[in-house]
Amino acid sequence: MHWIVTIVVGGIVGWLASMFMKTDAQMGILANVVVGIVGSSLGFWLAGLIGLAAYGAIAQWAVAVVGASILIIILKAVGIFK
Repeated sequence: MHWIVTIVVGGIVGWLASMFMKTDAQMGILANVVVGIVGSSLGFWLAGLIGLAAYGAIAQWAVAVVGASILIIILKAVGIFK
């Protein structure tokens, strides 16, 4: 059950980040899920690295979406998204 929740939440986070970064037309469902899961992990890792803790649901969602947005920026720099 945990994996299903992870996939659904990752898809939502990836979709929100792709809407924010204007790459929604280039990304499918699978890309949204992968970017959401990997990006939120990146966001929480970076937040911990600089000493920020995301307490509460809204802060956790914000860190996840920001991390996914950072991952999209990295993927744009590499050339995967235009």
